Amino acid sequence: MVKFGGSDTSNSDDDTPLPYPKPLARSAFLTPDFSPTGFLSSLHNRHQTLEDLRSELRTRSQELNKELLDLVNDNYQDFLGLGGSLRGGEEKVEEVRVGLLGFKREVDTLKDKVEGRRKEVEGLLEERRAIAKEVRTGRELLEIDSRLEDLEERLMVGSNGAVNPAVNGDEDDFSTSESDDESDEDTPGTTIPLSRLRRRAQQFLYIKRLFAKTGPEHPFLIKQEERMMRIRQTILLDLSSALLQAVGQDDFSSKRTLNILGIYRDIGESGEALTAIRERR
Repeated sequence: MVKFGGSDTSNSDDDTPLPYPKPLARSAFLTPDFSPTGFLSSLHNRHQTLEDLRSELRTRSQELNKELLDLVNDNYQDFLGLGGSLRGGEEKVEEVRVGLLGFKREVDTLKDKVEGRRKEVEGLLEERRAIAKEVRTGRELLEIDSRLEDLEERLMVGSNGAVNPAVNGDEDDFSTSESDDESDEDTPGTTIPLSRLRRRAQQFLYIKRLFAKTGPEHPFLIKQEERMMRIRQTILLDLSSALLQAVGQDDFSSKRTLNILGIYRDIGESGEALTAIRERR
């Protein structure tokens, strides 16, 4: 029992009635860090015996149990209704599952269509690149044919290999207004100007580069090998004639001789120049 202050010799104090303790507050039990030891320690100023405190706590426990029972009874019908509402949930879940499967099939169908369209576009792009390549090749072939025809006309070489050296098909070669200023290199009495020989060699080299760029294995270019051979032989014949004429003249033509040998070197036919000189001797 909790002892209260006061003296045994004071009769007036013994007759004073003790204050009745207030009921335990429910909020004291609702703290998150509730501790029984701490709770009992906070009751040191409470005018109440330990047995009375136990009795009050038992009463409070019974009241809480009764409140819980009343709460369950009051909401029992709601609990039963909740169970009944869940009873048909399987059908709704199945409907959702079927809907998701249908949506997945639609997504897969769209993915297949997109993939098919992507492959179709890739095929079209590849076809476009192939067509563009064929167009470039066609233009290169047309340019080769045009340049071959032009060079054949200038060299007086027909498509059947006939040569007419008496006809001058490029009269401007003898014009005194040559842009490369090579008229001073031509010796009086020579039949073929050096400027003409050099231009024909350059044209021949350019056509050979076009052959290499387009691909010499192309069927059209294979058929043009015979024309290229005739042009080569005609150019070598002109160079040989010019070289032999230059070698047979005096020192005035030594510069012309070196220039002719340079043309041989440019077209990769230096061996033909040595052959022509040996035959001259």
